[in-house]
Amino acid sequence: MIRFFNEDTPYKLPQKQATRQWLKQQAEAEGFRIGDLNYIFCSDEHVLQVNRDYLDHDYYTDIITFDQSEEEDLLEGDIFISVDRVVDNAAQLGVAPIQEMRRVLAHGLLHLCGFGDKTPEEEQAMRAKENEWLAVWKDRNAD
Repeated sequence: MIRFFNEDTPYKLPQKQATRQWLKQQAEAEGFRIGDLNYIFCSDEHVLQVNRDYLDHDYYTDIITFDQSEEEDLLEGDIFISVDRVVDNAAQLGVAPIQEMRRVLAHGLLHLCGFGDKTPEEEQAMRAKENEWLAVWKDRNAD
């Protein structure tokens, strides 16, 4: 089950049910099932504190993914998303904030599917898969 929570921000994700279905279908296309998956929308400061407390990093980021999966083909975890970073990144990229939010939602789930982004090659593969998933969203939903 995919759930959406707010930690310290009033953010409301539009089209929650369509988003759940899209993420589920994309995970299935990668050969995975979704178990307990939590997206937590929060502020820059909250994500920074999570970064410090659990990863020993002292910087802002748009997303932190914690993999809780115990079965090979079952995706479970907690994905923290800084709404502040998503909005700022959208402005810098010249895209709508909801478009950037969908990219970040996909990004977190792709991490759980095994995609990395530490090397240029991994980052290129991640971006290509994000774009593929976003094209599927666009084909199925009107914004």
